Parts: sequence; C-alpha cells; structure tokens
Amino acid sequence: MVLTSNISVQKTLYEVLSVSEDATYDEIRAAYSVQKAWEVLRHPTSRADYDKQLQSSRQSIEIIASEIQVGDMIVESAAGALELLYPCRCGDYFSITSGELSGMGIVVTRDGEEVEELQASDSASASVVLGCGSCSLKIRLVIDGSS
Repeated sequence: MVLTSNISVQKTLYEVLSVSEDATYDEIRAAYSVQKAWEVLRHPTSRADYDKQLQSSRQSIEIIASEIQVGDMIVESAAGALELLYPCRCGDYFSITSGELSGMGIVVTRDGEEVEELQASDSASASVVLGCGSCSLKIRLVIDGSS
C-alpha cells in the first residue's frame, strides 16, 4: 500500500523572488524586476512582441545632424509671420515659423525683417528639433535663455 501525503509544497513569495525573508525593500524590488522580465521573456510569443517593441523604439531615436543658433538661419516673411529656414545637405530646408515657436512658448523678437532673438518665455534655455522637408535628417535649433 502506497501512502500519499496531503501536504502540498508551495514556495513562499520570498522563494519565488530568490530573496531571504529579511531582504531589504531594494533587494525585493530588484528581484521583482528580474521576475517581471522573466515573465515576459520566457514565453516565445510575449518575447517576440517585446523584441518588436524594443526594435521599434530604437529606430525612433532621433539622431541630430547638427545644432544651430537663430543667427545661422535664413529669415523670410510669409503671410504676416516669419519663417526661419536652414539649408539641408539634400537641397531642401529645415523650417519653422514664428507662430509655431510662439505656440511652444518661445518669443520671437524682431527688428524689421531680422530676428533679434528667440527666447523661451520662462527665460530658460530651450531647443527645438527640426526635420528636413525632404529627407530624414534633423537639426536642433538652440535657444539661449540668457539673452
């Protein structure tokens, strides 16, 4: 006759996370992060989904070709607003209007048709990433808040 036991062996939550019962909060949190990663990466389907999201996020990282100042830009007047242009190496332009800058809280001060300065309304330095109209290049227009 074979005797069976009604005692079930269950792991404690500490054992699941591989930490001691007197583990610190940081040790538990670090182990939980590992456990959470394991839950995603152990299943082929969820791992494939995660890998796709990771690849997509890596491709959307902006690579800036150069940083420029407002003085580097060509200024044109268009429909009562100023358009700031910077030539791209592909032959097209990076551009932004004074209205778009104003909508971002960046004040455009001008003297006639020349831009005297761009200043973030909170007097802090700021920057705006501009994309080319034709290619994938991007530049950063740096606005100095100390002006």
